[in-house]
Amino acid sequence: MSEVEASASAAGELAVGDEVEVDCGPIAHGGFVVARHEGRVIFVRHALPGERVVVRVTEGGAGDRFLRGDAVAVLVASPDRVAAPCPYAGPGLCGGCDFQHVALSAQRGLKADVVREQLQRLAGLDVDVTVGPVPGDVDGLRWRTRTEFAVDEDGRAGMRRHRSHDVLPVEDCLIAGERVVGTGVLGQRWDDVKAIDVVAPSDGEAVVVRVPVSDADEVPVVTETVAGQSISRSFEVSARGFWQVHPGAAATFVDAVVAGLEPRSGERCLDLYAGVGVFASALAEAVGESGQVLAVESDAVAVAHARDNVAATPWVQVVAGRVDDVLGVESRGRVAGGRGRSRRRSGKPRRPHSLMPPSADLVVLDPPRTGAGAAVVGAVTALGPRAIAYVACDPAALARDTAYVMERGYELRSLRAFDAFPMTHHIECVAIFERT
Repeated sequence: MSEVEASASAAGELAVGDEVEVDCGPIAHGGFVVARHEGRVIFVRHALPGERVVVRVTEGGAGDRFLRGDAVAVLVASPDRVAAPCPYAGPGLCGGCDFQHVALSAQRGLKADVVREQLQRLAGLDVDVTVGPVPGDVDGLRWRTRTEFAVDEDGRAGMRRHRSHDVLPVEDCLIAGERVVGTGVLGQRWDDVKAIDVVAPSDGEAVVVRVPVSDADEVPVVTETVAGQSISRSFEVSARGFWQVHPGAAATFVDAVVAGLEPRSGERCLDLYAGVGVFASALAEAVGESGQVLAVESDAVAVAHARDNVAATPWVQVVAGRVDDVLGVESRGRVAGGRGRSRRRSGKPRRPHSLMPPSADLVVLDPPRTGAGAAVVGAVTALGPRAIAYVACDPAALARDTAYVMERGYELRSLRAFDAFPMTHHIECVAIFERT
C-alpha cells in the first residue's frame, strides 16, 4: 500500500482532500476518465485512459454513488499526454478547458469515443464516427469569438474554477480569439459588474458588454457572416444572443445540414429552435419561392432579428413561441426554452399554432443542451417528414432522442461530429434521420 493510500485508509471512507493511486479507465462524458478505488467510482479530471495517477478527491463522501477528483500527479503517463499550453489549466485552476493536457488528435479520438458510447448505451446503435476539425482555430487555440469573463469582488476579470463560483483572475485566455483578448478587458478593473461579455463578430469591431445589463436596449447588435457552400450572407444578432463561438462553426453546420437533407424545390420545411434564422435562410434558398419554411424561436430578441434576416425571402415565416407550444404538445418537468435555459412547464395538451402545417417534408432540430425530448420528437415525426436533421451540442441528449426517433419509424442515415470546441469536452454533432 502506498503512502497516499495508507493516509486515506486510516480515515476510513474517502473524503474531500484524500489522495489515492488509481488506474484510469475509459473516457466519460464530461471530460473525466473513470477510475475505481476499492469498488468506488471516481471521475478523474486532468487524466487520460491508461494512466496511473494520484487523484485528490474534490467532491463526494460516504454514501455517495461516486466521487470526483483531480489527478495531482502522473505516475504512468499516456503517450497522448502533452504539456498544457495554458498556465491556468490544471487541478484547482480554470474550469473552462478539460483537455489542455491532451494532444489535439487524441482529444478528437476521446470525443468520438464518447459519442459512440452514448449512442450504444442509450440508443443501442454501434456507430462508426470520427470527429472532424472546424476551420478557424490555431492548433485548437484562439477560436472563441464570444467569451464571458467573470469578475471577482476586487474587480478583476477571470475565469471560474471548475464546478465553483470562485473567480481565478487571468492575464490571458488561450482559447479566446486575439480580438477578444485584444480589447484589454483582462488588464482593467471592473466595478459594479458580475461579468464582462466580449464579442468579436466576423464583421466590425469587438464589443464589450457589462453584465448584468441595466437596459436590454443598450446591448449592441453585431453582424455575423456565414460563408459556406450552401449559403453566403450576413446575419444580425444581439451581442448577448446565441451564436456559435467558433468562427467556422456556423458555416460548417449549415453545410452539413443542407448536404444531409438534400432539400428539393417546392418542399415544406420546419426550422425548430431557429435562433436568428441561419438554417431557415439556407433552407429557403434551397427550396425556392415555391417552397415554404416555418421557423420557430422562443427568444423575443432573436425572433426580431430572424424576421429582419429573412425579410428578403417572404416564403419564410418566423413564429415567436416555444417549440412544444407551437407543436401543441404537452411537456412536464423541466424543459428547455433555448440553449442554456430551462423552466418548469406543465398543463393540458395545446392546439398547434395556426401556421403549423399538417405535414412537412424536412425538419431541422437544433435544440438546447437538454435536447428535444420525447414529446417534441413525437410531434415532429407525426408530421411525416422524409428526413430530419438533428444538430446536437450534447451527445447524451442526442443519443436519448435518437432512440425516440427510431421508435417512431426513422433510421439514422448519417452522423457527423465536429470539434467546434477544442481543448474542452464539448462536441457538436449533426445527425440525419430518414423515414423507413
